[in-house]
Amino acid sequence: MPARKDPDASANVPSFYGAELRYKRESAGLTLEQLAEGSFRGVPFLSQIEHGERRMPLDLARHVDGKLGTDGFFERRCEDARKARQSGHAEYFADVAEMEPFAETIEEWAPMLVPGLLQTPAYARALTRAAMPRALDSEVEEKVQARVARAQLFRGEMPPSYWVVLDESLIRRQVVPAGAMAELLDHIASVVRTTRSILQIVPETAAAHPFMMGMAKMMTFVDAPPVVYTESLHSGQLIDFPALVNLARIDAAAEDFRNGKHRD
Repeated sequence: MPARKDPDASANVPSFYGAELRYKRESAGLTLEQLAEGSFRGVPFLSQIEHGERRMPLDLARHVDGKLGTDGFFERRCEDARKARQSGHAEYFADVAEMEPFAETIEEWAPMLVPGLLQTPAYARALTRAAMPRALDSEVEEKVQARVARAQLFRGEMPPSYWVVLDESLIRRQVVPAGAMAELLDHIASVVRTTRSILQIVPETAAAHPFMMGMAKMMTFVDAPPVVYTESLHSGQLIDFPALVNLARIDAAAEDFRNGKHRD
């Protein structure tokens, strides 16, 4: 049996939080399976929190406090750990960036911008500068590097199945110089060819459809409920309420059938 690997509590705030969770769980004599029971979360999810790899959702923090009798500690501090994991991303997107590497499937609808998982540094830099015209170059580069680094999930041992639908205008609108646009399109094509990805283009002549109002991302997980993320300029919303998530998935499935894009 391999030696037990303890998290380094000194590495960062999430690691300290996770190490404390493991200490309290083991002090209570509970296994991960016993702590997860009744939480609607899987054992791998809890293990990743203990290793500082994932944030603690508020509902799970309340569940843990109740099981361990920790007087609300994990609920009070889960926001601190979440903020510490932003790593160059906008606050409203930080949770999504953290979830992506653990997703089993990612499906995106992009009507206005090429999704971050498909962006090149030049494209990401142009968009960031447009959104933050007064930002220092160092601030822009921090966000560019954080965005481009997300694509590393495609090189993982078990990359997610990725399905992206782009509006036709995105491949025609010249956001960066011609050479950089060619690089962007070559990059998109390369990702699709070399990963478990599907790319579809909605023609500019297409009629109205459920997601035309803004960007949407749906993610499913082996060890956690599915989520939907919607975004507009300078704001985003992560939706994990089952009724709303299911409604979004039903709308998407209905549109796929209308356009002959459904999966068997």
